[in-house]
Amino acid sequence: MASAEAPGRLPLDPLDPPQVPADAPTAVLPAVPDLVLGPVAPAAPGPVRQVIPDPPAQPPAVPAPSFPEPAAPPAAPAFRPLFTDAPGLNWAGPGDGWSHAWAVQTLAENRPAPAIDPGTGSAAAELPPTARDIELIRASLAVVEPVADRATAHFYALIFLHHPEVRALFPAAMDVQRDRLFRALLAAARSADDPDGLRTYLSALGRGHRRYGTLTGHYAPVGECLVQALARYAGSRWNAATELAWRRVYRLVSSIMIEAAEEAARTSPPWWHGEVVRHERRTRDVAVITVRPDQAYPFRAGQYTSLETPWWPRVWRHFSFASAPRPDGLLTFHVKAVQAGWVSNALVHRAAPGDVLRLGPAAGAMTVDHTSGAGLLCLGGGTGIAPIRAMVEEVAEHGVGRAVEVFYGARRAAELYELDGLYELARRHPWLIVRPVVSGTGPAEGALTGELPEVVGRFGPWDGRDAVLSGPAAMIRRGVGVLLRSGVPPERIRHDLVGDLAAG
Repeated sequence: MASAEAPGRLPLDPLDPPQVPADAPTAVLPAVPDLVLGPVAPAAPGPVRQVIPDPPAQPPAVPAPSFPEPAAPPAAPAFRPLFTDAPGLNWAGPGDGWSHAWAVQTLAENRPAPAIDPGTGSAAAELPPTARDIELIRASLAVVEPVADRATAHFYALIFLHHPEVRALFPAAMDVQRDRLFRALLAAARSADDPDGLRTYLSALGRGHRRYGTLTGHYAPVGECLVQALARYAGSRWNAATELAWRRVYRLVSSIMIEAAEEAARTSPPWWHGEVVRHERRTRDVAVITVRPDQAYPFRAGQYTSLETPWWPRVWRHFSFASAPRPDGLLTFHVKAVQAGWVSNALVHRAAPGDVLRLGPAAGAMTVDHTSGAGLLCLGGGTGIAPIRAMVEEVAEHGVGRAVEVFYGARRAAELYELDGLYELARRHPWLIVRPVVSGTGPAEGALTGELPEVVGRFGPWDGRDAVLSGPAAMIRRGVGVLLRSGVPPERIRHDLVGDLAAG
């Protein structure tokens, strides 16, 4: 049955009660709180109508919108060294678990008591090495050196066998590091009869080893492993007297290194963190990188440092400073990416502003003696021009005005990436002469042609000059020979012929 619609109303108007048929049963509504629906009419036969409360006389008040105070911009986070957040990957030194484990648990715990010298009452191994000891050292070295690779591998196997926790202190690939440490120990032993030269060499070595996290307690187990490795590979040359000689020499070596390291620890950190602030590609495989150290970094023009990148933890390579110390404290390096060079390729092709490197302490004796009035002759090949430029800047800062002549060599003219900068220095300082040299084929306008050492020899004689050489090892060796034949005394020739100074 259709229901009638009220005039003027649309069907199903929400204000109209539903039309209930007369014969519909009575509906009873459940009790509802008055605050919601108001009072409910008592149930009665017929249609049931819900009571709607009267609308409010005034609309409810709307709270005023509240706008919070604008938040202050967050403060820039304080600079934190990248590497201390991952000690297992790229950090070792005082306070880390690896160094502590090695320093506490040493092979010396099981070492037999040292023999006592009946004449002095002192431990025999604690006495200075004698001339006879040096003879025994050299005789055993003659046997060990042909099998140095196997002796070195055995030396490290002993360390890692007795102290596996220290493996994390070393790089993933042990070839370069393995040879460097063992051969340094052998070289020091070979020079035991030259106290002054030995102390200079070992002091720098001891200071440099701080960057690996080396502590005083590490030297005893290293010495024990060295003696055991030598005993295995020295053959018939090894006996009680030879072992005593090596123990005496190693005690001398380690004491000098420990003394230098502890002295350096009073005034400088074991390493510096440096943020890359500028990265310029000069050629396809050469980059000039500017680094801001996290604290004052002392060095001299002509010196070099060791760098470690975050991409190759515990792999360090040497690079020369390319400028004299600057008022802003920034450091500049020239890096050439060499074939299979882990660090150099990372620095040239991957590093960018914001990356953080680690730097070891400055080292090297190729510095300028500013008390000398002699002219300065400089040979720089490839990126070896970096320390040459730094020394020229330092000479200019001292204002002595001594004559400086720079021969700057490369294979092609396009590889003379620093030539414009050197010409600019020459325009400002009339005492500076710059001569570019190109050894390969191709256009070389304004450059001399030929191998750098031979070209320098054609301009000789050079007697009365101080000379410095920097560049590939072969160039330095040939250059020294040319300078000696050109009248330069050997004591006035300086270079830092470090095996991996420009490689890696």
